[in-house]
Amino acid sequence: MSTTPSTRSDLRHTDPQRFLVIAVVAFAAIAPAVLMAAPAIAEQLISQLGLMPSQVGNLFAAELGAMSLATLPAYWWLSRFSWRRVALIAGVVFITGNVASSLTQEYGILMGLRMLSAFAGGSLMVLCISSAALTTNKDRVYGFWVMGQLVVGAVGLAVLPALFERFGLAIVYWLLAGLMAACLPLTRAFPELEDQRTFTTSTSSLPRVKAALGTLAVLTFYIGLSGVWTFIGSIASGSGLSAKTSGDILALATVMGILGAATATSIGARGARRLWLMLGYALMIVAVALLLKTPTLLRFALAALIFKFTWTFVLPFIMTTLAELDTSGQLMNTTNLVIGGGLAIGPALAGRALESSGGFEWLLVGAMGIVALSMMLVLTAQRPSARATSGSLSTFGEAS
Repeated sequence: MSTTPSTRSDLRHTDPQRFLVIAVVAFAAIAPAVLMAAPAIAEQLISQLGLMPSQVGNLFAAELGAMSLATLPAYWWLSRFSWRRVALIAGVVFITGNVASSLTQEYGILMGLRMLSAFAGGSLMVLCISSAALTTNKDRVYGFWVMGQLVVGAVGLAVLPALFERFGLAIVYWLLAGLMAACLPLTRAFPELEDQRTFTTSTSSLPRVKAALGTLAVLTFYIGLSGVWTFIGSIASGSGLSAKTSGDILALATVMGILGAATATSIGARGARRLWLMLGYALMIVAVALLLKTPTLLRFALAALIFKFTWTFVLPFIMTTLAELDTSGQLMNTTNLVIGGGLAIGPALAGRALESSGGFEWLLVGAMGIVALSMMLVLTAQRPSARATSGSLSTFGEAS
């Protein structure tokens, strides 16, 4: 039997949570897509526009910074404006910024447009992170949140080089604009203003100490993983592995990252989250340890695959821990800023460790310590109960 438009509308209203999850995954996958596919785009910026490596680095740093700084005005608008309207405006700005980016080759103008687009994308990411916190099966939703970003990044790295040969750099910006335009109808999935207030005006007191510990857990997690991942290619080179060999291993590691997020998604709220966190963190530390003392090909491959799998496996459970502490919406907003900060601090600290020690040992030992610290922080921050539902929209059903 065919489904009429009115029937489809009824289905959307009877299962608003599923519609919201689709919107969260879609917008969260598109917003940071440039950063996820940065290696392919960076090469094209150099070859087509003749940019220096430092200029390319500054361009991506500006995008990351603008995406993170979108957190600051969100502290003001999260409880004052309809998230649906904010999502629509941010989506339109994102489209405009990308279309304009495709029409310029002047570095200064391009940087300004990329920052504008990234700021809009960061606003959408704030909405996605905050909206995911309203769902009843947060572990599963944050698993989808991670997996969507990884899949889009992997597809981008696979198809963009061929597209660049035929259409040039502009194609990536047109693709982003087109994907965002296709997703604009999903802005209707975000909660109404009165439903937001159910969450953002909760009378429960925010456990501030636990919230601070959870925030620090996210920061240290991203510092540790970004420091190692940034220089993992250099570790392979220092061990005598060819660029092609290490590249193939890291490409396979991307697939393992998708599997890690998918595994967390399949587990969802089942079982003891504390146990999954401890297991994931422990394996992540083991993966870093495997990189010590000039790893062989087999040891490097195991380290890279385990590291990427556990990184994306643990992250949804960390995000859920924070979501269950959040009674105002502001903690999940802060998380967007903290993630960007961790991604920036990690490589900077790792670079200093490399320069001061002349080898990778201090970097890796330090990363193991930072990841272990993150584990202790997130376990301490967890609520005594396995689930906390006071912040979920009462009109939403169980995620399927």
